[in-house]
Amino acid sequence: MKTQELKEAITLEEALPRHIAIIMDGNGRWAKERSLPRAAGHMEGINSVREVTRVCGEIGVEYLTLYTFSAENWNRPPKEVSALMTLLMSTLRVEVKKLHKNNVKLTTIGAIEELSKDARKEIEEGIKLTKNNTGLNLILALSYGSRQEILNAIKEIAHEVHKGAILPESITMDTVMSHFYTAGVPDPDLLIRTGGEFRLSNFLLWQIAYSEIYVYPSYWPSFREKELLETVHEFQLRERRFGNVG
Repeated sequence: MKTQELKEAITLEEALPRHIAIIMDGNGRWAKERSLPRAAGHMEGINSVREVTRVCGEIGVEYLTLYTFSAENWNRPPKEVSALMTLLMSTLRVEVKKLHKNNVKLTTIGAIEELSKDARKEIEEGIKLTKNNTGLNLILALSYGSRQEILNAIKEIAHEVHKGAILPESITMDTVMSHFYTAGVPDPDLLIRTGGEFRLSNFLLWQIAYSEIYVYPSYWPSFREKELLETVHEFQLRERRFGNVG
C-alpha cells in the first residue's frame, strides 16, 4: 500500500500500539556499504529518528523509546564514542526546539550520570523545556543496559528490606517495576529492530516480555515513514493472546 493508504488503514483499526520501542541498528553498515565513514551513517540515522518521531506523533502513539546509546557502546573505539556524543549534543541543541513546538515530551532512561557534563546539560535542558508537553513521550535510552537496570532494582529493594521498609513476602511485580528507569511507563506493545539481526542486545528485557517483535531487514537509515506505517499495520493484524487461547 501507499503511505496515505497505510495511514488510513491504521486509523480504521483499534489496536494502535501505545508504546513502540526501537533498536536502531545498522548505521555503521549502511555507511560501509557506501564507502562512507561510520559517522556518516549515524548522521543519516538522525533523519530516520526525526521522521519516525513525527509519524508516531501524527498517528497517536503515546510513547516512543529509542535505543540511542547502550551501556556496551562505551566499548567502541574512543574516536567513535566521542563522535557519537558530539552528534548527540548537536542534535539535541537543534531538535529540542522542534520537539517542543510539536508538543513532544523528551525523557531519558539509563545511567545518564555516565555521560559527559556537556551532554547531560543538553539533555537536562531539553527535558526541562518539554516537561509539560502532552503529546508523544520520546524516551532516549542512553548508557542503558537492561541487566544493569534489573540489578539496580534488586539492590534498591534489598536495601529497603534491610531497613525494614518492606517485607520480602510483600514484594510484587509492581514493586520491582517501580525501581526501573521505566517506572510509570507502560511496557512496549511493539519492538522493532532494524538491520536484520535477531537479538535483543540487552534492551528492555523485562519490559518486552509480551511485546510483538518485528525485525526489519534493512539498516536504520533506510527506515522511514512508510516502513514504520507498514510495521504498525502488521502489528494491528496480529492477535495478541498474552498466554491465553485466541
